[in-house]
Amino acid sequence: MELKTKINAGDGKQELVITREFDLPLELLFKAYEDPEIVEQWMGTKVLKLENKAHGGYRFETSDANGNVVFQANGTIHEFVPNHKITRTFEMENAAFPVQLEFLEFESLTDDTSKLTMQIVYKSVACRDQVLKLPFAQGLNMAHNRLQDIVNKLK
Repeated sequence: MELKTKINAGDGKQELVITREFDLPLELLFKAYEDPEIVEQWMGTKVLKLENKAHGGYRFETSDANGNVVFQANGTIHEFVPNHKITRTFEMENAAFPVQLEFLEFESLTDDTSKLTMQIVYKSVACRDQVLKLPFAQGLNMAHNRLQDIVNKLK
C-alpha cells in the first residue's frame, strides 16, 4: 500500500522534505498542529506545553500502559504564522539524535483540501540517514492518517 505522506530524501543532503495532502480545509489542518487537545489525539502523546508564538516552546511526553515514560520531546518555536507556517526545533530527550530544525508550511489547495510541506534539517547526512533506518515513514504516515480521521470529525 502506498503511503500518502511522501518523504523525499535527496542523496547526500542533510534534509528531508515531507509532503502530505489532506482532505481538510487549511484552517482545520493548521488547528491540528495548534490545538493541544487535537495534537494529543493524533500524535498519541501528552502535550505538557505548547506555546504557539515566536520564542514559544513545546514539550511532549508518552508513557506506556504502566505509566513509564518512553518518549519525551521538546523544542522552541521560532516562527508562528497562523494558517501559514511554523518554524521550530525538535529534540528527542535521552536519544542519540541531535536537535533538528523543522520548517512546516501549510497551503490551501481548494476550499476543502490543503497541503503540509515539512522540511527537516539534520546536523549531518549520517544523522538523517539514521532516522531513515527507523520505521519513520510508516509512523509519520500513520500519525497523519489519524490526524485526517480526527480532524474530519470537526468539520
